[in-house]
Amino acid sequence: MSSIPRAMTIAGSDSGGGAGIQADLKTFTVLGVYGTSVIVALTAQNTLGVTGIHAVPPEFAEAQLVAVLEDIGTDALKTGMLANAEIVRVVARVLRRHRESQKGLANLVVDPVMVSKSGHALLEREACTALRSDLLPLAMVVTPNLFEAEVLTGERVGDMDEMRRAAALIHGMGPRYVVVKGGHLGGPAVDLMFDGNGFVEFRHDRIETRNTHGTGCTYSAAIAAFLARGLEPVEAVREAKEYVTAAIRGALDIGGGHGPTNHMAWKEWGRGPCR
Repeated sequence: MSSIPRAMTIAGSDSGGGAGIQADLKTFTVLGVYGTSVIVALTAQNTLGVTGIHAVPPEFAEAQLVAVLEDIGTDALKTGMLANAEIVRVVARVLRRHRESQKGLANLVVDPVMVSKSGHALLEREACTALRSDLLPLAMVVTPNLFEAEVLTGERVGDMDEMRRAAALIHGMGPRYVVVKGGHLGGPAVDLMFDGNGFVEFRHDRIETRNTHGTGCTYSAAIAAFLARGLEPVEAVREAKEYVTAAIRGALDIGGGHGPTNHMAWKEWGRGPCR
């Protein structure tokens, strides 16, 4: 291939390989885009939980981001675990500075990662304010789960009506599209997308498995990949929902805790990026 869509992930590293930078780069590769990365934190973790976090200095996060943008560029990008307020602000500042010269930065997917599957805090409390004020206004799509939607809005989010209200409140913080993920509700797995005018539901049967480590990272990375490939946001989310559902359905029983999703399931079942 003489050219290929490019997507960037700005997130933490997962030593267990199921989430974070590792999940994002696997997703980009399977979906036919060239992945670049800005590692803002190292984690010591496996399927049982997180045992340590080491955030990189904000100036080194900036150096990585600038190095990629000034040479390779990007057609879309996502943020995941950003660790602390200083890193959130640095990322937002660099993205604002390069938005005119790098049109792909408009395709920003913000996954507001706050807590790991095992319950370990991945975002310092004061960073939530920076996320709301500095990063969300730059986002094309933001993808909170129910807990993250509660933190962002300060309101309970426990059913579809409350998901709709949360989506509207978060949309008021600046992103163009809000996808509130309903995977923690009972019944079918329904995600709700809001663009300021109306709602779109993305619905799949619930897959009963404990092996769901990295689903949020994988979902947001897939949205970024499809945006990089030129899909409009609604279609990018629709295709990403199909991809992450296949990854959960083919989840891997690895380790003694929450095993990872299977990023290759899409290809194994004949669902290549050019179908």
